[in-house]
Amino acid sequence: MNTTLATKTFVLDNNFKYSSEGLRFARLFTKDNVSPFDMFTYELRSSVIRETSGKIVFEMKEVEVPTTWSQVATDILAQKYFRKAGVPQYNADGTLQVTVDGSPVLGPEHSMKQVAHRLAGTWRYWGEKYGYFASAQDAQVFYDELVFMLISQRVAPNSPQWFNTGLYWAYGINGPSQGHYYVNPDNGVLTASADSYSHPQPHACFIQSIKDDLVNEGGIMDLWIREARLFKYGSGTGTNFSNLRGTGEKLSGGGSSSGLMSFLKIGDRAAGAIKSGGTTRRAAKMVVLNIDHPDVEEFIEWKVKEEKKVAALIAAGYDSAYEGEAYQTVSGQNSNNSVRVTQSYLEAVENNKDWNLTGRRYGEVVKTVPARHLWDKIASAAWACADPGVQFDTNINDWHTCPKSGTINASNPCSEYMFLDDTACNLASINLAHYYDIDTLSFDVEDFKYTTRIWTVVLEISILMAQFPSKEIAQNSYMFRTLGLG
Repeated sequence: MNTTLATKTFVLDNNFKYSSEGLRFARLFTKDNVSPFDMFTYELRSSVIRETSGKIVFEMKEVEVPTTWSQVATDILAQKYFRKAGVPQYNADGTLQVTVDGSPVLGPEHSMKQVAHRLAGTWRYWGEKYGYFASAQDAQVFYDELVFMLISQRVAPNSPQWFNTGLYWAYGINGPSQGHYYVNPDNGVLTASADSYSHPQPHACFIQSIKDDLVNEGGIMDLWIREARLFKYGSGTGTNFSNLRGTGEKLSGGGSSSGLMSFLKIGDRAAGAIKSGGTTRRAAKMVVLNIDHPDVEEFIEWKVKEEKKVAALIAAGYDSAYEGEAYQTVSGQNSNNSVRVTQSYLEAVENNKDWNLTGRRYGEVVKTVPARHLWDKIASAAWACADPGVQFDTNINDWHTCPKSGTINASNPCSEYMFLDDTACNLASINLAHYYDIDTLSFDVEDFKYTTRIWTVVLEISILMAQFPSKEIAQNSYMFRTLGLG
């Protein structure tokens, strides 16, 4: 097994821009004339996934990782983050493997070195192309420091970066357009993506709007398509569905709406079929509903009732595993659900007052219930199945950093990103344990500040290079530059 870095780099052009106003970087973790890859000792391991029966469903041998890595970290890298196809393969002496007709032998990534180069090299490439660095030397330091931080597990980007970033730049992997958009950094023009990976999808967290419209752009069925674009590349999405009419509300054609829940069940099935990034975990999806929606009671109890069905099916002998028939038979298993509550509602709960559920089309009172009745339902459901969560609408918008641009209506699936509809955020996480000395009980503030600076640049460059699932998200991401470093 070759333990040297063996990757072919594909570049779009060499017209890199440097200026005195560009960013400068001094070395902290790396050294001049020393490859950051050579600062670690590596070993080869195996990674295996078995079903409860013991059947092997995934196995990869000779996975190259630093000796300091845990087996859990090795498994996540091999099972989730390695590209599994289309990567040129190399012999032990570093030469390219070729078929009898001379074409490259393609297969999976096998080393953390490859992944670190793929990520850091792509960020460097886009940064150089668009003048982020003061010089080529600063770009090299930027690259070396990122490689070291990735391999040493000081910092990790969000999953879609691992899945998508650099597949084109490092390996020439590409595919047909999937309906994405980006704002061209050269001229600021909103542009339809021509392919899958020359502009990757590195953002993890999306908030998408929905209109009370069945098939047109921005409506219900269009949202499922936009969600599919996100799940395919490993991202997550959240939407406030309160615009949709409740059960029985009148339609323009004279009929009655089948109600919010009928559409949520369609979206739930679609998410379950696609998953996120084609992996074994379920799709990352947040469903939000305002506390005054006519169907809010049914929404609150959705998962509770579905899990009672699961219990009955398991008692009848059906497979109890998440991928088994019991869970696959019911709905509501592919999202996190949250109820959006206002200050006026909370005061109604506190003062034991009634609360009005209102129609979406005309705002008329459809039903009046005791506010505490809904609150008790939320608490009971959350106790029984951990959903729904609660989002405090009034406080959230009181703390809004861009209130003139619109209200905050929803969050991403994990709720750490809470901003405008039709926006996206790419994130990275710093491992604070690397900056804390357990013997002296001290935190290295300067090293932490250095890491924060360099990774803020990574996230900013990731906005520059990214493509997005809709025109609106592409435009808003270009304007607001939303990113998160935790």
